This record gives sequence, structure tokens and C-alpha cells, in this order.
Amino acid sequence: MPARGAKPKPPGQAVTRHAGLDWTEVPDVPFTGGPQLRPNRRNGKPWPEAAKRKWAAWSTMPHAATWTEADWEFAFDSIEIAAAMMGGFDQEPVVQYASELRNREKVMGTTADYRRDIRVRYTDPPSGTAKVVGLDDYRNL
Repeated sequence: MPARGAKPKPPGQAVTRHAGLDWTEVPDVPFTGGPQLRPNRRNGKPWPEAAKRKWAAWSTMPHAATWTEADWEFAFDSIEIAAAMMGGFDQEPVVQYASELRNREKVMGTTADYRRDIRVRYTDPPSGTAKVVGLDDYRNL
């Protein structure tokens, strides 16, 4: 998908009449501390496989590390909507939930465009190749 909005002006030419908003920079490393998907949906039925895959993607997004308990509850509500929209074993898909799901995915920043809208930027993870200096080199100076 192409990026939305006007192309940025070169440095020094941009005119801003409002205070700038800061970006949240997050290392581009999958988050592993998210909660597990509940065993069953709130109605007691099992999750559709597509909903399980969607939860696996959402719960490991790098910026999910910044989420609070309320954000996770929002995500749980959103996966319920996604499961209802997808249907399930004995349910017909409810396509009327598609726009609500799209709005929620935008709030959660599930795509590159949506992350740009909420001003989240993935950065390269810190490299683990820091140079270690031996203390023996500095003894007896």
C-alpha cells in the first residue's frame, strides 16, 4: 500500500505552525510478553483458526511492548469482533463488523500506514557487538 498524504518537503523548507508531535520509536523485535488468547471465546465457542493467527500477529507486534492493561483489553475485544466477522464452525460471517474491525486495527497500529498514523516507528534493534575492553589492558599504568 502506498503511503498516504503529501510528500514531505526537503529539510529547511517545511513550514509548521503547530508544535510537532514526537514519534514513539520501538526496536523492531517481536514482543514476547503479551497475554495468551483465552481458551474459548466469550460465548464459549472455540476460536476460528484465522482469529488465532491474527492474535499471534497482534500480540507479537514490537510496539505491543508499550501497551497497558487497557490496551490489551481493547485488543481482546477486537479479536472477538474479528472472530465474529470471520464466522466460525457453526456461524455465518458477520460482514457488518468489518468497518469496526478496520477502525480498531488502525488504533492498534497493525500495518505500516496505521503505525505512521499513530506515530510509531520501528527502529533497527541494538546490535549485540559492543566492544568489550579488558581491564588487564589498564592495569599497571
